[in-house]
Amino acid sequence: MAHERLTHLDEHGSAHMVDVGDKPVTHRVATAEAVVRMKPETLAMIVEGSAPKGDVFAVARIAGIQAAKRTADLIPLCHPLPIMKVSVELEPADAAVRITATCTTDGKTGIEMEALTAAAVAALALYDMCKAVDRGMEITDVRLLEKAGGASGTWTRDGAPKKTHKED
Repeated sequence: MAHERLTHLDEHGSAHMVDVGDKPVTHRVATAEAVVRMKPETLAMIVEGSAPKGDVFAVARIAGIQAAKRTADLIPLCHPLPIMKVSVELEPADAAVRITATCTTDGKTGIEMEALTAAAVAALALYDMCKAVDRGMEITDVRLLEKAGGASGTWTRDGAPKKTHKED
């Protein structure tokens, strides 16, 4: 049970950055997702490439990649990590776009926050690109799907598609 305590709180309950100095460097991979729900007409516009601001998927993908690299600047207690790879995939489906972000590093701490940040910011960029035609879009299901590496090993969300990280 001791490993389940909140590591960003010290024995007095004060927030602090976790000391990872003595942890070994391991290969770490995390995949997160976000879903942007929209009108079917908005999705059609995105897929056709006729959005007024340009290529929605390209902008969202680049925003997600850039966000992953800036995670430690956005989330106060995150360690800056040497990110080796970020991939952001956008998949249209039934009046929604499913965004999947995968990040890899060789480091002393996990890369889950970078994957979550990439997915969330890609969703925000997609919203920004299309808000003029559909302000009712909803960003939902921002969540970790899988993480691998480190002392806690591999964790996969129930019902999430299994991935192999051999190519990462």
